[in-house]
Order: sequence, then structure tokens, then C-alpha cells
Amino acid sequence: MAFKGRVESDELKRLRILNIRMELSEQEKRHLFNLEKGYEGEVNFDLLTEKLQNECYVLNDLLLKSNNTSFQIDTTIIYQEPIYLIRCEKP
Repeated sequence: MAFKGRVESDELKRLRILNIRMELSEQEKRHLFNLEKGYEGEVNFDLLTEKLQNECYVLNDLLLKSNNTSFQIDTTIIYQEPIYLIRCEKP
């Protein structure tokens, strides 16, 4: 059961709109492509976690801060005993 749904980032939404309205540079196009693929991968992973049969909690896109450094955990799966953190590196 997912407690926090997946949403597209503001940056992805902005680049999609800009891509329609103007000609993006090659670097911007690559960045848009990477954001699209990253989001697509996260959504596909969410489809897999929805199929989990065990009783657990699934938290998506946790943004945390430690020692003045922010970091994101893509998916956290909490079972009665262990907690699994899944973080996929983005290219």
C-alpha cells in the first residue's frame, strides 16, 4: 500500500511545456529525456511494489536533510521487521 503517490517534478513539467513552445538546446533536450526516463522508471517500479502480497508500507520520494545536505530516497518499503531503502542512481 503506497502512502505517498508519485508526482512529476516541477522541472519535468516546465521542460515539457518549454519543449512545446520553443526549440530546446541539445543539453536541455537530453535533460528532459533523462527526466522523462527517470520518472517512467519510478512509475514502473511503483507498479511492481503494488503487487507486493506482504503487509507493508511503501513511501515514495522522501526528501530528507542531514548535516545540511538534502537527499532523496525514491522508495522506502517498511515491513514489520526490516526496512528496505531503494535509491536508483540517475544518469
